[in-house]
Amino acid sequence: MNEYLGKEEALNPAGPELAARLPDGVLREVAPRHLDEPRGRYQGQAGLLAAPRNVEEVAAIVRACAEARVGIVPRGGGTGLVGGQVMPAGPAPLVLSLERMAAIRQVYPAENVLIAEAGASLQSVREAAAGAGRMFPLSLASQGSAQIGGVLATNAGGVNALRWGTARALCLGIEAVLPDGSIMRDLKRLRKDNTGYDLRDLLIGAEGTLGIITAASLRLVPPPVGTGVALMVVPDPQAALALLALAGAQLGDSVSAFELISGQGLRFLSETMPELRQPFAAPPDWMVLIEIGLPTGLSPDLALERLFSDAAEAGLVLDGLIAQSGQQAAEFWRLREEIPEGNRRVGSISSHDISLPLSEIPGFIAEAGAMLAAMGDMRINCFGHLGDGNLHYNVFPAPGRTRAEYEGLRADIQRLVHQLAVSRGGSFSAEHGIGRLKVADLARWGDPARLAAMRAVKAALDPLGIMNPGAVLG
Repeated sequence: MNEYLGKEEALNPAGPELAARLPDGVLREVAPRHLDEPRGRYQGQAGLLAAPRNVEEVAAIVRACAEARVGIVPRGGGTGLVGGQVMPAGPAPLVLSLERMAAIRQVYPAENVLIAEAGASLQSVREAAAGAGRMFPLSLASQGSAQIGGVLATNAGGVNALRWGTARALCLGIEAVLPDGSIMRDLKRLRKDNTGYDLRDLLIGAEGTLGIITAASLRLVPPPVGTGVALMVVPDPQAALALLALAGAQLGDSVSAFELISGQGLRFLSETMPELRQPFAAPPDWMVLIEIGLPTGLSPDLALERLFSDAAEAGLVLDGLIAQSGQQAAEFWRLREEIPEGNRRVGSISSHDISLPLSEIPGFIAEAGAMLAAMGDMRINCFGHLGDGNLHYNVFPAPGRTRAEYEGLRADIQRLVHQLAVSRGGSFSAEHGIGRLKVADLARWGDPARLAAMRAVKAALDPLGIMNPGAVLG
């Protein structure tokens, strides 16, 4: 595939000789949870499993692997969806689990900063922030399992990226071990630090291919005093975009989430999770979930009522519900958050995590639907973070058919969806990264100069090719 394939083949398996070089007490028995990934596309392998207790032990492990030329696969919560956390082929690597490095080292409420180790779960970081009267605004459905190191390594986005950005925007500094075993201690709490290359941003999103993130300084925000949540039925995606623009004009950056939900997704939930309470008697073709957060003195309910009224007058919304309690708001959010589980139970032919310029979204949805209809009888569940242009565009068998019947079409479907997104100025990977699943897509559609620069960086920092072999660049 490229020069790194040869390096992967030249690596040695992790075995007794390497084990003898590692710090005392770091080796643990390999369990199935260290070798799987949520979609079941890959089965990982491990010659050894190391679970260090501190950054010095991580550094010692990396140095030993570099000397022995053994690949390292970093393991966080294992929630990634593109196979970056498993190595299915090649010499058995050392799997490096950060699960024992889970401390919240310090919280600085006055500075809106929290320092957490890489093995801390996203949920524990959010709880620590809340305990200090602050909020860490990154929110994922998997936050109980996802670890901060993995969240940063994949530059996770989530439902609130519209207002607060992705993981990269919420990180002020990192501590990391580089491929030669040196420790980069850059846990600064600064908003401004103009001192050369930003290696923090280089390691964030690198999926463990350039180093191991061991801790991070994270940006906190004051929690909104008042929060409002509403569901609004829209005629089509074009109307949803116009509603987003109207919400922005009326509420500015108070809109923290704007989620597109399709009728197909609601029908899947009715089919697979009938116990879930549906908000409307019949699933609408399209609706949006809106969350806003306002400061003291402003009423979220009144703001949402005004938005609904003005949007209805403009023909942008057909029906709507404003949550009247925290419980009802949680019910609205649960409906959105269970859509991936409903998809999983139905079983997709091909799933896609794409992003598009906002103005291209309606045209993409129409064109992709027509092209897939010409290929065969299939169902489409298109949903996601409309506010930041991130769609989850998933294709399913027709009723009464199984995905095995479409196996011969899966590669063509994926290529069609990704190519169409790229042709409209979008990306075939919005928030899940490249991992191993999308290596060929990156080689096919990545800008040649950018890919050459990425390979040069990889070669300079990791000349032995030991860091997460096979991920991102192959």
